[in-house]
Amino acid sequence: MKKTGIFYGTTTGTTGTVAREIANRIGVADADIHDVANTAPDRLGDYDLLILGSSTWGSGDLQDDWYNFLDGAQALALNGKTIALFGCGDETMSDTFCNAIATIYKGLKDSGATFIGQFNADGYDFAESEARLDDGQMLGLTIDQVNHPDLTDARIDAWTKLLK
Repeated sequence: MKKTGIFYGTTTGTTGTVAREIANRIGVADADIHDVANTAPDRLGDYDLLILGSSTWGSGDLQDDWYNFLDGAQALALNGKTIALFGCGDETMSDTFCNAIATIYKGLKDSGATFIGQFNADGYDFAESEARLDDGQMLGLTIDQVNHPDLTDARIDAWTKLLK
């Protein structure tokens, strides 16, 4: 099995909670779950599968701690790595739902890594998202704990099966 590291940015704690739920589903140890606020980007090199998560803030912005981490990560060659993205958002921010994962994707798409884990956002009602692909799938798992906490467990279960 690939060595898996989970890297997340959180402001209110929701994204950290989701990161730990993902870890529980796929058997990732606590030592391999990293808050980007206090983790050096070069730790990405320790893992084969990188699960990267952020909440979306303001008008579609990345969680604050991600900016410096992403800058550092962009300097790394991630050839041979696999990246899966997850994001927490609020569908009432209808024009920017989970845009943060698109920011991470754009920052790392030329890193040499392979992206996996595209997922549907059925059940959510939003107008736009930079994380929505042309086929309607999202770049990764999207979670809305504000409006749809009832969908979270089933979404995490379905998405983590895609990662195995």
